[in-house]
Amino acid sequence: MLDANRVRVLVEIAHAGSISAAAERMSFTAPALSQQLAKLERELGCTLVERRRGGIRLTEAGRILLDHGERALGELRAAEAAVRAAQGEAPRRLSLGAFASAGKALVPSALAEFGRAHPHVSLSLSDVEPPDGYGLVTSGDLDLLITHRYPGVPMPGGTGLHREQILTDPLLLVLPEGHPAAGSRPGLADLAGEEWICGAPGISNRITLDSAADAAGVRLTVAYETRDYEVTLALIRAGVGIGLIPRTILRAAPRGGWAAGPLEGAQPAREIYVVHRRRPHPPVPAMVTTLRRAARRALD
Repeated sequence: MLDANRVRVLVEIAHAGSISAAAERMSFTAPALSQQLAKLERELGCTLVERRRGGIRLTEAGRILLDHGERALGELRAAEAAVRAAQGEAPRRLSLGAFASAGKALVPSALAEFGRAHPHVSLSLSDVEPPDGYGLVTSGDLDLLITHRYPGVPMPGGTGLHREQILTDPLLLVLPEGHPAAGSRPGLADLAGEEWICGAPGISNRITLDSAADAAGVRLTVAYETRDYEVTLALIRAGVGIGLIPRTILRAAPRGGWAAGPLEGAQPAREIYVVHRRRPHPPVPAMVTTLRRAARRALD
């Protein structure tokens, strides 16, 4: 039987992205973790991790063991929580992961509200950009993940997890103030000659923009690549391009220098989800309820 501690080493290395980062998280030395990984590989008779400059890459065998290892660690942590609950011990911690713009639009008010109602629960928050994070929930490193899906982007698998959509966040066309199309409802064909601001190829909002352009039969020019919506809005204010920005971001942005409205035709929107284990420990449902309320407020 595999040693659970050595399997955990592989899971931590995969989640951290390098042996040195995993060692720091686990309070071990990098050579000690390398030794444990080597023992696991000898035990299985195969290579699990390929070491590369700046990080690691899992082999096919490593990915298979990671999938099983995350689930095994999650079950062990769930078992410990269940035993403690049977002894009358109230949960004392709740760990969340959220992408950057959710961390600004949804999370602050939800954490404050939850903290007032559940002062005995210690909260923690980590930055997790989609599509990452599902494995952290499976392994129990995160109790709750706030993630998104953009149009045209496949939904990650969530075996053994519960996923609930809490918000549909429309992507609005944002133009510099005074732009000829401001106040109208142009289609993408009307904007084909514009310089767009969007993420690099492969980033979720770029996939959405490219998919919408393909559907409209037009070619758009992305002149400025950034995944940061605050940078996008600053560039639009400066008059150097146009872009699609979620309504929740615009709701919290300073007014002036830009105008926003829907596109002609189908309105793209990102979907925001919460993800947790199917049998979560008690604080999770209460936090999900709090996040639902925060989501409703975000578009008021």
